[in-house]
Amino acid sequence: MKYLSSTPDIMGGDLVIKGTRIPVEVILYRLKDGYWLDEIHELYPTPTLDTLKGAIGEAIDLLTPSLHGKAVLQT
Repeated sequence: MKYLSSTPDIMGGDLVIKGTRIPVEVILYRLKDGYWLDEIHELYPTPTLDTLKGAIGEAIDLLTPSLHGKAVLQT
């Protein structure tokens, strides 16, 4: 995976945005709660906006392999 990572020594093996300790689950919950991607980026400025988009796309691909995350993220 290009944007996501899971290793036992980082956040107990939770799926995180690569190079950070930000669980992808937190990003997905923020989206569910109605946050815009720009707002999430303000809360977690370490990853670039493109990295956040890529991480969300990879998470979507992991959850539903038949759905193409890139199409969902294009607006």
